[in-house]
Amino acid sequence: MTRTASQTTAPAAAAAPADAIRVAVSTVIFTLRRLPGSDAMQVVLPLVRRTRDPHEGHWALPGGWLDVAEGLDAAASRTLAETTGLAPSYLEQLYAFGGVHRSPTRVVSIVYWALLRADEITDSVENVQWFDAAALPELAFDHNEIVGYALWRLRNKVGYSRIAHGLLADEFTLAELREVYEAILGRRLDPANFRRQVENSGTLIPTDRFRTGSHRPARLYRYNQDVELADRGPLGTRD
Repeated sequence: MTRTASQTTAPAAAAAPADAIRVAVSTVIFTLRRLPGSDAMQVVLPLVRRTRDPHEGHWALPGGWLDVAEGLDAAASRTLAETTGLAPSYLEQLYAFGGVHRSPTRVVSIVYWALLRADEITDSVENVQWFDAAALPELAFDHNEIVGYALWRLRNKVGYSRIAHGLLADEFTLAELREVYEAILGRRLDPANFRRQVENSGTLIPTDRFRTGSHRPARLYRYNQDVELADRGPLGTRD
């Protein structure tokens, strides 16, 4: 059975000292989809329903305890696979949350954020449900705060990196790219200004292929793979 209890802030094991500080890993996974009754793309994320106290029955971020012999990136990938069955195309460390009163026991959570393309979404897993990131219910622990911070990071990073590529197919039209930006930023963008800005950015490569449909054919683009999704700094390759 899938581990579904979002163990990032679960009670400490009985053998652990009462004053022990435990380390957990959680991940905020963003993707885009059209919600029922809406033509616009929305940023959504999967949440896991907790099956035990504290916060039994509440929705929470997927995660789990850090094993003593694994790195943080490995733990993030493992706990995602165990709780949701997902393997995102982009995974980056977000922040460490360690408020003294965020859990009944002392827990520090290393939080990652991830981007998932539509074709990477697997079938539903027990106790996992997708939610509009802008209209979440009350989540367990401090997970509303964590999601809010991850959204803020996403909206800031989309302005100076090619992070939107983590939500797109390998080839896309400029209209599809603009739709990703509009979903992330939560506002409409002028098509002409957007085209001019992205074509002058040096990150896109036009292909010889076109998307056909009810309108005139639209050229397909791809991202320049020599440009990183985002600058992770000198420690970007470390686990």
